[in-house]
Amino acid sequence: MTGPTIPGARGALETAAALRSGELDALELAEQTLEAARTAGGEVGAFAHLLPDLSVRQARHAAETLAAGRRAGELEELAARHPLLGVPLPIKDLTQIAGQPFEAGSLALRGNIAEVTDGVAQRILDAGTVTIGKTTTPEFGMPCYTEPATGSPARTPWDLRRTAGGSSGGAGAAVARGIVPIAHGSDGGGSVRIPAACCGVLGLKPSRGLISPGPYSTEGMGLGTDGVLARSVRDVAAGLDLLAGGRPGDFMPLPRRTASYLDAVEEPPGPLRIAVLDEPLAAETAVHPAALRGLDRAVGTLRGLGHRISRIPAPFTAEDWTAFMPLWTVGAATIALSESQETQLLELTRWLRERGRTYSGVDLAAALAGVQTLARRTAEAFADYDVVLTPALSGPPALPEDLQLSEGAADFDAQRAFTPWTSSWNMTGDAALAVPIHREEVDGTELPFGVQLGATRRGAETLLLQLAAQLEAHDPWPLVRAPGAA
Repeated sequence: MTGPTIPGARGALETAAALRSGELDALELAEQTLEAARTAGGEVGAFAHLLPDLSVRQARHAAETLAAGRRAGELEELAARHPLLGVPLPIKDLTQIAGQPFEAGSLALRGNIAEVTDGVAQRILDAGTVTIGKTTTPEFGMPCYTEPATGSPARTPWDLRRTAGGSSGGAGAAVARGIVPIAHGSDGGGSVRIPAACCGVLGLKPSRGLISPGPYSTEGMGLGTDGVLARSVRDVAAGLDLLAGGRPGDFMPLPRRTASYLDAVEEPPGPLRIAVLDEPLAAETAVHPAALRGLDRAVGTLRGLGHRISRIPAPFTAEDWTAFMPLWTVGAATIALSESQETQLLELTRWLRERGRTYSGVDLAAALAGVQTLARRTAEAFADYDVVLTPALSGPPALPEDLQLSEGAADFDAQRAFTPWTSSWNMTGDAALAVPIHREEVDGTELPFGVQLGATRRGAETLLLQLAAQLEAHDPWPLVRAPGAA
């Protein structure tokens, strides 16, 4: 399945336009996408669960709505209200849809059916999209690889031996493989951006507070948020328009912009002050030469577009980063599980929970203060710049055996070395976007190397999207990757 025969080979907005014009039929597209999810999706481990009954109902409703809009001559108004009507858009299996499977990649939740629909999922459903299925995630979304206890691992279509990243690994694989044009993800330490980089697509972590976790979840430590993966900047912007918004009771609300993000992408940014940071933050680790060449490629393009480029040192050390540790581990320890469920956990989850239980309330308060102090220091270091540019990862998509190790501490350290930049933007709460700027051969196989555009202040999604759109226009990337493609 390559080229235009893949149902998700068109972009999300292009697909929506073809559905409105009648070039595509919503029900036929849903059926083709479900088949691709079974076949191509099986190759890359993209889906934890397919939802054919729900998807067919959604597609029928979209088809009926589109037909009524055509008869009434109201397609333009319909496009304004529901710009992604009928478009396949799967939801990550850390997010609940009432009446559908919700296993979070863990044997502890095997067979679990969600009783409620999370707010972000409801926004996606209300937009008239077609869910297709729940994308694969590792156990409770903890690691930066996607090796769930409940099903197939997620693999990058660029090399089926290598991880699709995590924890939104299934989403990244589904988009990169061309099964769907856009997917929902979530990001607590890089879990949207890491799969995007491994799979050669775009991945946006929005600012803290822009997307509400309500009504059934809370902000917790303030590290995580929902996000979007797609192959084009305009599709990412359309996805953000769909997800952004607050709810009553939000603890850290950030008002969304009044105009649409999609409209804003069409405007180029003025000359920006861009800081280039190639020193790892979360770990002392070597950076692959191809990752640095990808960074230099982006720098050359951006400098040619008139942006001011400066190289800066790391604002903190890997030892400083360990202030994060209690937050990660206590977060894992707070997952409500019975004694019998506890015995079914994977080693990394068990280690994180055991470590989290060793901290007192005083320790946690000190850790929160430490992270806030580190975030303040970082903000001060970045204050003179509009964007910070880093490699997305320290190397190419990793081989799973190099990350998923038998001992929890070693596993966690390997993850830090692979992803030494992403978690810092969860700490600051600013938006960050992975951009698939570079490709290079490693061990005889061409692999993607992304860069990360990191905002330096809250609410700068528009700026990141505009800058990424410039990179896309002047140095475009491949859109769909089939395993073994030259």
